[in-house]
Amino acid sequence: MNTQQPLRRFGPQFVLEQQKRYSKRPPENRMLSYDLAVLDEYEPWRIWLDEQLDLLPQNTAKTFAANLWRDQNFWPDVIELAAGAALRRRGFGVEFERRWGNLTPDWTVVDDGTPLALVEVHTHSPRKGTSAKIKAWHALVERLKEIPVPVVLTVAGDPSGPLQAPDAGTAKKIAQDLRRVLLSPLHQSAFRSQGYTFLLQADPSTGQTMRSPGMRTILVPPSNIAGVVSAQSLAAGIETKISKYRALAEETGLPLIVAAGADKFTGLELQHLDDLLRGAPTLSMQFNFGDSFIHHPVEIDPSNPPRWTMPPELAGVLWVNNEFPFTTAWRLNPTAATPVPAALAVSETETHPPTAAGA
Repeated sequence: MNTQQPLRRFGPQFVLEQQKRYSKRPPENRMLSYDLAVLDEYEPWRIWLDEQLDLLPQNTAKTFAANLWRDQNFWPDVIELAAGAALRRRGFGVEFERRWGNLTPDWTVVDDGTPLALVEVHTHSPRKGTSAKIKAWHALVERLKEIPVPVVLTVAGDPSGPLQAPDAGTAKKIAQDLRRVLLSPLHQSAFRSQGYTFLLQADPSTGQTMRSPGMRTILVPPSNIAGVVSAQSLAAGIETKISKYRALAEETGLPLIVAAGADKFTGLELQHLDDLLRGAPTLSMQFNFGDSFIHHPVEIDPSNPPRWTMPPELAGVLWVNNEFPFTTAWRLNPTAATPVPAALAVSETETHPPTAAGA
């Protein structure tokens, strides 16, 4: 009897290697997914990733494992694997990047080897440069943690433009300045350093200075992702996928599905897709402390809100949540030229009732 345990790509040895490689690096030189790669609380994520890669061809799994933890790959790869897992949970087989002539849709749904549907995956991602800004602010957060004063700081925003993240040299000078003023006997609520204004936060219930857990200074940095949260760009990405696979779907007579999800930093959720599908006159914004500049002007006509109608070539959208264990919800196209099999169109979770365009 073969009792050998399956290979753990992201098991204890992987964790040790990541800690050895990255733990002493400044945060701006680590991957954003570092905590997911090493902390005990995320071990279920790593086990799940191992399980999904075990279901792929060996060479494909090897490539996935090598590239997965890169900032630009992590969420698109997770959403792609989660889409395949969701299709399997419905009792179907899936083939990864099956070749159809010159095209290789991400997943082909099969039943006893017979193709049933084509599935392409689209992940909504933040604006270019967001990851670098987040890392740079996090580097300052780590420097300020070395100050033994248990206070919570935020950064005052600038309404004329987004705050630029400090470079490594500037972050070092800021930490030196704040250490000096925070350890002084003078009581201040605002501190200027290197062109930035840092604000001492008060407990809203008592009005007293907020104390951070542990003897250290905590900075809540700006997110640099302030602005409107809308599914319009997601819909545009789905339309691009449709244009690429429209002819193949027509030729094969198979329904075309787009599995869609979002990077955590975009703030996009299923509700935003539903609002766009029904043309809801709603406006969603996201902010963090220090986010006071909207990158694009906001124009909305409540009497004529944006609305997206799924093209007939699209059988529906399989929404993939970006929270473990990555449950899904269907939004079927009621006017699809080729509908999906009923057994596929089962939502695993609902946080609110589906729209008229939903399942």
